[in-house]
Amino acid sequence: MTETTAAIRACPAPDPNPSGPSRYAVPAGAVDTHAHVIGLPPDYPLVEDRSYTPPAAPAGRYLAMLDATGMRNGVLVQVSVHGTDNRLMVDTLRANRERLRGVAVIPLGLPDRELAALKEAGVVALRLNVLFGGGVGFEDLESYGALAREMGWHLQFLVDARQLPPMAQRLARLPVPFVVDHMGHMPTSAGLDDPGFRTLVDLVRDGAWVKLSGAFRTSVAGAPFADTIPFARALNDAAPERCLWGSDWPHVAAWDGPPPVGDLLDLVAAWIPDEARRRLYFVDNPRRLYGFPG
Repeated sequence: MTETTAAIRACPAPDPNPSGPSRYAVPAGAVDTHAHVIGLPPDYPLVEDRSYTPPAAPAGRYLAMLDATGMRNGVLVQVSVHGTDNRLMVDTLRANRERLRGVAVIPLGLPDRELAALKEAGVVALRLNVLFGGGVGFEDLESYGALAREMGWHLQFLVDARQLPPMAQRLARLPVPFVVDHMGHMPTSAGLDDPGFRTLVDLVRDGAWVKLSGAFRTSVAGAPFADTIPFARALNDAAPERCLWGSDWPHVAAWDGPPPVGDLLDLVAAWIPDEARRRLYFVDNPRRLYGFPG
């Protein structure tokens, strides 16, 4: 281990006893659209330019979290610390074909047989990430859009909403649907009128999808993250039919301590008070986007 990698901050482990919400019942057929499985060296190397060092997050613990919170299905997103080495995620998808789908991180130029293998395993999207080391950026956005169209996939972006205004026209021209992670991953202190957040709302209104997730990442007030409520409501009002739930398990880089999933689910009662809209958010929207059977 080099001096640089030794100094990378280690993440605390996630809540060992996850539970569902106490303020409402999770509707049948709910989907967690954002989580990661993580392996450790030597079997699963971590990229040297990573932004954090995670704990192991094996598939069994993730599936147990789904069961404990009332989620029928889940979507695994390739974690940045594994770079473009999708092996653990793909193996997990293959072992749980009916229950899970995946979002991969890949370089351009993969052979057709490797792309076909990803699709056969259950990959339905590609992720671009400009916030954490180990991700693929937006330099080749249009090429990834073309590839996604060819494969029948969509794109997913980890980006700070304040970076969106100069990108908005490029995004609007993409030939495939796209999803923005964690409400734009912008601190609530920037405000509802921040040009980046207004751009995100406009994109969502015009056809983009968004994950109402990651409250512990965007809140500046801390738990119970009430300062995120107006942001979630603005996005949900823009397009309730394109909002998605994500646990973000195992809550990497949650430096104040990983939040209990039950608390994050309880927050949804304030984000989306209407029960019919919550069903869209948890069930109908993700089943449609990720191709889960009804």
